[in-house]
Amino acid sequence: MAETNKKVHFIIERQDGPTSQPYTEEFEVDYRPALNVVAALMEIQKNPVTKDGKKTTAVVWECNCLEKVCGACMMVINGKAQQACAALIDHLEQPIRLAPARTFPVIRDLMIDRSVMFESLKKVQAWVKVDGSWQIHNDAPRQNPKTADTAYEISRCMTCGCCMHACPNVNSGSDFIGPAPMVQAHLFNLHPTGEYNKEDRINALMQKGGIGSCGNSQNCVQACPKDIKLTEYIAKLNRDVNKQALLNMLNK
Repeated sequence: MAETNKKVHFIIERQDGPTSQPYTEEFEVDYRPALNVVAALMEIQKNPVTKDGKKTTAVVWECNCLEKVCGACMMVINGKAQQACAALIDHLEQPIRLAPARTFPVIRDLMIDRSVMFESLKKVQAWVKVDGSWQIHNDAPRQNPKTADTAYEISRCMTCGCCMHACPNVNSGSDFIGPAPMVQAHLFNLHPTGEYNKEDRINALMQKGGIGSCGNSQNCVQACPKDIKLTEYIAKLNRDVNKQALLNMLNK
């Protein structure tokens, strides 16, 4: 049975719009076993009244799958970027402080704009060009079993942005594309069809804001909720970049 007298105390950093000043509001919700942050935010949404009884607007946040797959509900919880759907109240110290991941532009309250990350995925061509490939290459290529495990691991990336938020080189004053897009380039270089465009991806990583802007702080690998070995794959990309740089010099 739920503990009817037990409350969960939230301090939420809010912002009314992209150019508005942030402020905080405090809320309380009834505790129940297995309660997570998203479920608590839903309770606040039903009755948006602050801890001191003031009626306010509902807190805005983003969520979708509710099972740590889509990455949409990423926010800063007690100082750490993580998925709100997987953040259990029982495992969090109170008061629970919620804030948007300000590495990204804030749309409203806890909702952020990840467009910069998706634009970076375009820069490194993080996709497979299927159209016309079979006319160029007679036999359908097969996944190398030696790289299949690595490809599967990287493909678990949710593009949540936790690694981007943790990286000190990703900020409004930097053009660094960040760890997630770089490692996605490695994923598609491992793909049996995507490998045909490996040179284009590597050359993109050699441009301004590419792999040369990585400071090797290794914060990203610690922040990844899927335990992807980001720094290991960035190191492999760095080796590919050095090889391609030599080839580019020889082919001039």
